[in-house]
Amino acid sequence: MLPINLLVVEDHSIIRAGICALLKNIASVTIIGEASDGYEALELVDSLKPDVVFMDISLPKLNGLEATSRITQEYPFVRVIILSMHASEDYVLQALRAGASGYLSKDADTDELESALIAVTQGKTYLSPGISKHLANYVRGIDEYSSPLDRLTTRQREVLQLLAEGCTTKQIAGILNRSVKTIETHRTQLLKKIDVHDIAGLVRFAIRMGVVTADQ
Repeated sequence: MLPINLLVVEDHSIIRAGICALLKNIASVTIIGEASDGYEALELVDSLKPDVVFMDISLPKLNGLEATSRITQEYPFVRVIILSMHASEDYVLQALRAGASGYLSKDADTDELESALIAVTQGKTYLSPGISKHLANYVRGIDEYSSPLDRLTTRQREVLQLLAEGCTTKQIAGILNRSVKTIETHRTQLLKKIDVHDIAGLVRFAIRMGVVTADQ
């Protein structure tokens, strides 16, 4: 296997350390950076230009699916492998639509991590065997998958996550470097597009779609 530069994105430091320890056991692999949220991941991809990114889904500020979508659009040479505790078909489909090249369970061992790296660096898609079987059964007979998140713009998805994480309009304006009025407009549009009437409804929608988790 050719030398591979990796970026590991995981918000829990203990889990991130465990993932890094496993990856360091693989020959020709160099971990060149670590990130704890989606925005930090985007910055490090831009500055470090990794070959592969191991990405968690449940990240603060900007979730892993949104970060993956931006990375694969802006840096098509970078391969993203999702490492997640979520094995549901909906999460896997969203990850693949976002441009991920692989999807692994967080309990994957070193051999499976290496298999995934070999596959994605060869331009292939790698899914954990158990996930592959469930996904095949799920999509059989389905012509096209569409997520309700597809109705939202990139900025609206950002605002949705930050609202669901409990940020105020003023805090969101500061994080996204936009005016309070602009954020209020996005919030109003979100309520209309998702067809809910309050922030609680937005939070429930965000949890259901995997934008945030219930324990965030």
